[in-house]
Amino acid sequence: MDTQKELRLRCWIDIDGERFFGPGRAQLLHHIDKEGSISKAAKAMGMSYKKAWSMVDDMNQKGQKPYVNLHKGGNKGGGAELTETGKMVLEFFQKLMVELNSTVKKKEKEFLDLI
Repeated sequence: MDTQKELRLRCWIDIDGERFFGPGRAQLLHHIDKEGSISKAAKAMGMSYKKAWSMVDDMNQKGQKPYVNLHKGGNKGGGAELTETGKMVLEFFQKLMVELNSTVKKKEKEFLDLI
């Protein structure tokens, strides 16, 4: 009987022992950048607005600089956009994940053959 084996990589950044940034938050930043709104980003991810807002607030509070600028409502409603820091963190994380996954892929067969 053949068994299906897979080597998977997960990458998070912890601050003071608590998870701070990883794939979910990167995806949220991506959707905020694309949609210009936390509520639209949350909807695109199937996430509650409250959870998305909490994640943005956490990133803005614990990061060296805020990742997301928020615009209060008005005639056209509010919105959100990534700061330069948010854009740089997102881009770096995405590139890092490509490099890490590429390295894992190169060694996957060799390692899984030992399992």
